[in-house]
Amino acid sequence: MGSRLSRMSDLCMQTIQQAYDRYQIDFDPYLFPAYHSIAKMNSTTNTELWETLQITQPAVSQTINKLLKKELIEISSDSDDKRKKIISLSEKGSKLFGRVQPLWRSMDQAVKKYTQTPANSLIEHIDQFESAIRSGKFLETIVENMDLQKEVSITSFDPRYAEVFFDLNIEWLETYFYVEDYDREVLSNPNTYILDPGGHIFFAVGNDNAIGTVALMKVEEGIYELTKMAVHTDQRGRKIGQQLMQYCIDFAKQHNFKKLILYSNTKLENAIYIYRKYGFIEIDLEADVPYERSNIKMELIF
Repeated sequence: MGSRLSRMSDLCMQTIQQAYDRYQIDFDPYLFPAYHSIAKMNSTTNTELWETLQITQPAVSQTINKLLKKELIEISSDSDDKRKKIISLSEKGSKLFGRVQPLWRSMDQAVKKYTQTPANSLIEHIDQFESAIRSGKFLETIVENMDLQKEVSITSFDPRYAEVFFDLNIEWLETYFYVEDYDREVLSNPNTYILDPGGHIFFAVGNDNAIGTVALMKVEEGIYELTKMAVHTDQRGRKIGQQLMQYCIDFAKQHNFKKLILYSNTKLENAIYIYRKYGFIEIDLEADVPYERSNIKMELIF
């Protein structure tokens, strides 16, 4: 089993490298764990990185040297202890981290596609994934996901789209439920209820038109509610909702959120399936739930 997994890992890395090369991104996939960890922690030390990655000290040192050679990280002395070396992303490394996000999302979605299909055993799962890699379907899926992201970009709140934020959500609520007073109040005053308290609103934009939206409402420090997700009726079926979901999860991780929560209704079976697919789990629903239509609460802890 060990040799089988090692072989599949090598095949997967070869395909990932092909994807990086296709989009002219100079990056070694074997450096991903260290590079991503350094970016997520903002700054770290050799020892902290070793504890995080759970690999040998020589392997950590070798990886750091490779990242230094590519000028993706920089090392400085701690202000309190000059013997202590601090590792952080360089300017080049930070720029690359932003540029590579769409490709990482495409890779993540491709992996989920081929590892979340029904299977009777771990061996069958491995067979399915290895077959997708060897046949080229895995790489094709990554490219397809990238093409879809090119057609639709995710942007932060833009006052030009404030009316769209209201209209898309009202349309969705009227289709599946009804508009509650709290909904109308929040949607009519996004600055007051979402942005000013430290929340975020994102739009899926295609051909300079906002065709989908989602919000992250701040509950308390590090905890945000994923809410107000809606997609234009003409654009449904293009997985725009899933792109918005993935963007919010990536955004939460990049900004070191503790967790995301959401409220929904179990009659929305497809939505609940997608939430679970992205790692949300059901938790107890409080008595004073903010939405009358909600009968399920879920969370995603980072």
